[in-house]
Amino acid sequence: MEQVLFSAFGRDFTSTETVLLFLATLLVLSIAAIITIMRANRRRQDDAIALAQRNAEMERHMADLMRVQSEMTGRMHTMSEIFGSRTSDLARLLTERIEGASHRTNQSVNETRVKTEESLSKLNERLAVIDRAQSTIAELSTEVVSLRDILANKQSRGAFGQGRMEAIVADGLPAASFNFQATLSNNNRPDCLVTLPNDAPNLVIDAKFPLEAWQRLQAAESPEEIKQAIASFRNDMKVHIKAISEKYFIPGETHDTAFLFVPSEAIFADIHERFEDIVQQALRQRVVIVSPSLLMLSIQVVQALLRDVKMREQAHIIQQEVSNLLTDVGRLSDRVLKLQSHFQQANKDVEQILISTGKVTKRSERIEQMDFEDRDSNEDKTKQLPL
Repeated sequence: MEQVLFSAFGRDFTSTETVLLFLATLLVLSIAAIITIMRANRRRQDDAIALAQRNAEMERHMADLMRVQSEMTGRMHTMSEIFGSRTSDLARLLTERIEGASHRTNQSVNETRVKTEESLSKLNERLAVIDRAQSTIAELSTEVVSLRDILANKQSRGAFGQGRMEAIVADGLPAASFNFQATLSNNNRPDCLVTLPNDAPNLVIDAKFPLEAWQRLQAAESPEEIKQAIASFRNDMKVHIKAISEKYFIPGETHDTAFLFVPSEAIFADIHERFEDIVQQALRQRVVIVSPSLLMLSIQVVQALLRDVKMREQAHIIQQEVSNLLTDVGRLSDRVLKLQSHFQQANKDVEQILISTGKVTKRSERIEQMDFEDRDSNEDKTKQLPL
């Protein structure tokens, strides 16, 4: 009997079986190895075939790329030629346009330079005007400062109102019709005394308006200051109106109405708007508050009255001149009638001359016709003579 070498899977294996099992195992492993090698060779062959296909595909791609490259080279060459011609055309066009733009630019620069020179000349003229205006403004500012200094002084303010009043009166009336700072019989001296026509009493004009109290009223800010300034201005006005009525009303010498001159239209309007009681009190005391425009109007009325009186005084001279004028007109009418008769006689003479010239014309025509008849008969006699 054979010896048992090992046991497995529930049985005992002898040496022969063990050898056979080993050989079978080797055979199986060999077959498996051969199959694995065959599979590996087949994979290699497949990889080689795939590689060959890929190489062929790559060669086709390379051929296509070479063909595309050659086409691209041709196209690039064509495009380079086109670009070259287009570039030369573009360069020429750009050159022409640059030259045109340069010409227009030079022209525009020249026009701009001319306009700039004209503008600068005008600017210089305007600057000169501005300089003159500035100097004028400086002079006006100096005058305003002087006016402020004048208004800051009470006597200067009185002189300012007196100056405006004197200018209005002197511009509207003849020199013999007014007198400044005249002395009355009671030794008072009004600012102006206007001589009225028809032996009427003289009109008194006072220019001493209480401007200081008015300026305090304008400068007041708080209600208490405004109240005090209003009371002060009302009191000054009443005192001044009373002084005018007491000093300047003299029966037979001065008119029963006097003017209180206010040197500003704004102040005049404000007095009538805010101080109606002062205006009424002045009227009751026969003192009329007048502004520059009202004083000018009153002076014009006085001027018209003076002119009317002067015309009435010289009425007989005017009547004599009118009579002489009528005599001259009658003489002129007679001379016109004589001239008209001369013209009529001249027209008749011209008509007679025209009649005579018409007769002369007709006779000359007849003579001319007779001449033609004689000429025709002479021609007929010449034709009848034998040659």
